[in-house]
This record gives sequence, C-alpha cells and structure tokens, in this order.
Amino acid sequence: QNYLDNFWPDLKAAHELFESIIQARRERESESQENNGKEYPEHLPMEILEAGVKSGRYIQGILNVNKHRAQLEAFVRLQGVGSKETG
Repeated sequence: QNYLDNFWPDLKAAHELFESIIQARRERESESQENNGKEYPEHLPMEILEAGVKSGRYIQGILNVNKHRAQLEAFVRLQGVGSKETG
C-alpha cells in the first residue's frame, strides 16, 4: 500500500487491484475462521447427501479429471448412464 501511495498515487487500476486482493484475503481469513481453521468446509453428512441424491438436488457419479489439464478439465460420469451396466 505504501509503495503504491508513494510512487504511483495516480495509478487507479493498481490501487483497485490492491484493494481487491486485500478484500479477497479478508474473506478467505473469515471463511477459515468460520470453518474452525480448516481450508475447506466439512462434507455434508451422509444422510443429507443420500436425501439430496434421491430428490435430484445432487448427482452421484464418478469424477474423472484430465491428468494433463487437471485444473481445467473434469467431468462426472453418472452411474448407470452411458455405461455397459445399463444394457
């Protein structure tokens, strides 16, 4: 912040980016505190997941991740859809 204020006081985009980063960091810290310091929230209890699958709110399947583009490509293969088991 001091660097931007002292050397680039008129560079509005840099100041906006800095504020955006600070806000994202605050939100992440807040979420971490809400999750008792855990980076990710807990999974839902099994009974809620089962009810969600039955109601159609959630889907159940096998997660396939592209090993060459793992951060960009993944899909869920639904159980019983398009497999040899349904024949």
